[in-house]
Amino acid sequence: MSHDHSGVEYRRVGAEYFEKRHLQRYAGVWSLWALGVGAVISGHFSGWNFGFGTGGWGGLLVAGIIIAIMYLGLVFCIAEMSPALPHTGAAYSFARTAMGPWGGFITGLCENVEYVITPAVIVTFIAAYVNSIFGFDPVYSPILWIVFYGIFLVLNIYGVALSFRVTLVVTLLSLAVLVFFWISAIPSMDFTRWALNVAPDGTELPEGNGPYFPFGLSGILASLPFAVWLFLAIEQLPLAAEESVDPKHDMPRGIILGMITLMISAFMIVLLNPSVPGVGTFKLGSSLEPLLDGFRAVYGDVGLVVLGLLALTGLISSFHTILFAQGRQIYSLSRAGYFPTKLSETHHQYHTPHLAMIVGSIVGLIIMLTIWFALGADEGGAAIGSILLNMAVFGAMCSYILQAVSFILLRKNQPDIERPFRSPFGNPGAIVTILIAIVTIGYQIQDPNFFKGVFWVGLWFLIGIIYFAVHGRHKLILSPEEEFALEHAEKRRAAAV
Repeated sequence: MSHDHSGVEYRRVGAEYFEKRHLQRYAGVWSLWALGVGAVISGHFSGWNFGFGTGGWGGLLVAGIIIAIMYLGLVFCIAEMSPALPHTGAAYSFARTAMGPWGGFITGLCENVEYVITPAVIVTFIAAYVNSIFGFDPVYSPILWIVFYGIFLVLNIYGVALSFRVTLVVTLLSLAVLVFFWISAIPSMDFTRWALNVAPDGTELPEGNGPYFPFGLSGILASLPFAVWLFLAIEQLPLAAEESVDPKHDMPRGIILGMITLMISAFMIVLLNPSVPGVGTFKLGSSLEPLLDGFRAVYGDVGLVVLGLLALTGLISSFHTILFAQGRQIYSLSRAGYFPTKLSETHHQYHTPHLAMIVGSIVGLIIMLTIWFALGADEGGAAIGSILLNMAVFGAMCSYILQAVSFILLRKNQPDIERPFRSPFGNPGAIVTILIAIVTIGYQIQDPNFFKGVFWVGLWFLIGIIYFAVHGRHKLILSPEEEFALEHAEKRRAAAV
């Protein structure tokens, strides 16, 4: 047993411990690109459009640009840190090296909220789409949740090669659906009539030609939380570091290519979806299925089932890839002893963190089912779509702030770490990320549903911190990221003497 200056205790383990926690390297740059884009792409199918209700067309567009700047700053921070610290822990690993075990654990908790809750939110959207397409009674939605969790857990557990192949296929299919919609929408678009159909008092303008910014600056700022949905979860890509063939070179290229892809897609969907005759910004401000609304407006009800299934691909893509991230995130914290170490054992044949994925999924399902049966189908479904979504976004925002802080501290305190890629934006890019994230949280808190989400995230943090203070900090393991952090901390102390 050894001690760290932060009040934690480590124990050394033999090779057998890590043999039970072996991951398989498979991913190249395009697999990583698909993992990042696939995690986000559901946000281009639904969720982003609620920003039209708070900011109008121009308000959401400018909010999207601001959030894109925040994510660019974050992505370039991650592109520098991930090849320098190529461990599965990602955000936790960065913060652990920069801020010690407590900083690493709290950052890991933030991401844990995001990756456990986000699949739960997405599967509710999937069930809503399936109910709409096939006319199922929403009261049976929990059955669909369990079925989709089961299918995609099997695909993720069955092997990393299969998981990445499925990720690449569904991501490409999702992008193809979006491109098909863009091509379909362009010939019929009428921007000024339909995209500008929101009045300053929030009512619909029957003839359009309204202001770009019907709610002014406050509308832009209020739309920031919804614009996040256009890029949320791109940061999960470094969780595949230990399954990447060449993380030092492929990780930066994969995440930067992914961000470029998402920025193009985000602009096209914000421009074209509300410009289709019969749709419009006003209607999309409260739509649960904006892309399907667009397809209906262009093609009518002909082939509605086929069009609906096409519109479902983005949600399936994100659900699959975030389940992947959920497993790796829990695995990394478990392998290092922050969570019970049993959760980091990998499947003896497929070398995937099956226990981490199963337990994370069960927790998400329990939360959903508790809300559903406590509040009833209608009220429970609405709560899952609002409170849980806000919990995920709040956890993500806190994680972004801590990752950007980690970037600044690593540049200051660990200049000797090999950095195969360096962010061209440096510390200013990290500072801009922090500031935009703080402003976004400030506007999210004004939403009563978001405040409820913050409360439950706070409870999640409290339980996690108590567990770590009482038990976890005495059970840490010298995993690769922990040894790396301790080694460089010792070098820094020796240099200071």
